[in-house]
Amino acid sequence: MKIRVIGLIASIFLAFCLNACSPAKKSAAEGAASDWLKLVDAGNYAQSWDKGAGIFKNAVAREQWQKILEGNRAPLGPVASRKLTSAEYVRELPGAPDGEYYVIQYASTFADNRSVVETVTPTLDSDGQWRVAVYVIK
Repeated sequence: MKIRVIGLIASIFLAFCLNACSPAKKSAAEGAASDWLKLVDAGNYAQSWDKGAGIFKNAVAREQWQKILEGNRAPLGPVASRKLTSAEYVRELPGAPDGEYYVIQYASTFADNRSVVETVTPTLDSDGQWRVAVYVIK
């Protein structure tokens, strides 16, 4: 009996991971993050808000987002290099509703040779599209 239960649990976990952690989902999430970062890199901060996820738009007003990026991202200047270092699928994020998220980190260097870690977290939005929910520069 125990072996059947363990087998059933393992099968459910495997089915979940194959669906949730699929290469197609990872690729779509990474593509959404990359496309969104291009907007930010070009200084199109308002458009980056427009293309953000619903939970992102509910958390910060468009004008506030523009001011945040003008104060924190614009001074860094153009991106000199950006390398994807990790992408982790999660179902929970602190302060966010349960859902499907990819926490993607990039090692980035800007024109002034400042190195940072950019964390871009796309979520599977209500319409089935991956959109950025969180952006952090450290």
